Amino acid sequence: MSNPALSNNPALNGKTLTAEELNRIYDQPAANLQRPGVDGAATSAAAVNAATHAGFGQQPPVVGSDQPMTYENTISKTVFLFILVVAGAALGWWMPILMIPGAIVGLVLGLVNAFKKQPSVPLIVGYAAAQGMFLGGFSMFMEGIYPGIVTQAVLGTLSVFAATLLLFRSGKVRTSPKLNKIFMIAMVGYLVFSLLNVVLMLTGVVTDPWGMRSGWLGVAIGVLAVLLAAYSLVMDFELIKNGVENRVPEKWGWSAAFGLMVTLIWLYVEILRILAILRGD
Repeated sequence: MSNPALSNNPALNGKTLTAEELNRIYDQPAANLQRPGVDGAATSAAAVNAATHAGFGQQPPVVGSDQPMTYENTISKTVFLFILVVAGAALGWWMPILMIPGAIVGLVLGLVNAFKKQPSVPLIVGYAAAQGMFLGGFSMFMEGIYPGIVTQAVLGTLSVFAATLLLFRSGKVRTSPKLNKIFMIAMVGYLVFSLLNVVLMLTGVVTDPWGMRSGWLGVAIGVLAVLLAAYSLVMDFELIKNGVENRVPEKWGWSAAFGLMVTLIWLYVEILRILAILRGD
């Protein structure tokens, strides 16, 4: 249950491999896709986040590259994806009918990207555009009910991102095999609860718009999800740091940028839901 991308991947943790071990990594088949339980917007994002940070599929090579991944080119790729998300969100805001297709396409592409053995730029770009359209429609819908909530959610997301980055750069927060196990167990528990919640909502057992995630229980679960997303950011930052230090090929910067986008989207949706529950009560 530990995170193979951070603890078992020699390209990212500084370990070295023999030629035989390196060949065995390349010969490994990609993991089988399993359809996750989806509890609305936040759960689909969380499912992609769990698959991404489980470290399945994508394994950078150990050998250093003549064109290595750097902080600069990784940041440029992340900014490019962020611009795509914002552009897609603007389109989704004005054409909210794109919200559902964007959510479905984003979920499928997110899972495909998470389980691919090699990063695919077109699929990553497609994920960012599709999720942007979903976020735009979803945000417009929430803004119509609770004016000002989108601005609050954006500020909250940026605040968590900035605080996590500052703590990581100061060396005060880092991942560890034990924390990775706790993270993965908590993610599985979150997804199982969300699946149960959506089943109860679809069958009419619970009629609240948020199902069992209403009231202070919903807020508490949302806070837990935000903490999990913050730890996901730490994992993303550490993956970038180790990838740069190990001089993995530049294309793996796309995987790092994709991981950051997945985490930030999940974080935004969770904060938006917490604010909606609080303002609804």
